[in-house]
Amino acid sequence: MSNIIRVAILENHQGIIDGYQFRLGASSDIQIVATATYGETLEPMLAQFPADVLLLDVHVPTSPDNLNPYPILYLIPRLLETYPNLVILVISMHNQRKLIEAVMAAGASGYVLKDDQATIRDLASVIRSVASGGIHLSQSAYQQLTKGLDNYGDQTLTPRQMEVLSLCAAYPDASTAELASKLFIANSTVRNLLSEAYLKLNVRTRSAAIAKAHQVGLLPPDMPASSLTELGGSET
Repeated sequence: MSNIIRVAILENHQGIIDGYQFRLGASSDIQIVATATYGETLEPMLAQFPADVLLLDVHVPTSPDNLNPYPILYLIPRLLETYPNLVILVISMHNQRKLIEAVMAAGASGYVLKDDQATIRDLASVIRSVASGGIHLSQSAYQQLTKGLDNYGDQTLTPRQMEVLSLCAAYPDASTAELASKLFIANSTVRNLLSEAYLKLNVRTRSAAIAKAHQVGLLPPDMPASSLTELGGSET
């Protein structure tokens, strides 16, 4: 990813698009490259205007002649397969747990509610966070989502989640694509595993997840600098 984060938007209310443009306009490292108001125009738009982050509403008409909502749960995996490095941030007025679960399971990196004014005001920071591998959930969406986590509260991770987190600890600067290559799985699968781990650990970024995993004993403690020196390393 370049220093400029390219953002595409699918949203059928022009006033909301204008609001995003206003919020992001002052950020020199974020550029809105394209917007769409109908679901059927999204894939052609991304083919013409590559993006790093897609802001996605869940209730956009499919086309001018088909006002039914476009098939978001079909489209998200399709987009991530076509564009493995694309990050999808859903911004929606709908706060149903099953919908949030399905969207996150499909590979989205966050779910923001439109009435979450604090997050909307800080949209540029949220975009930077998800673009660098984090997740972001509005507090209300987080509360809805964690109702469905059987292990929430005991911070129990699955073996596959631990495998990914352990790899992240060993290669903290690795991209999602590099981690996926080491594990021989899709980028979206790595995102999903990390998102689930973040939720269970009550964190939002990879570095915070690694730190929390060390803290609670899910990962072995960091090796102190003195030990590295004894092994022939350097403290510089």
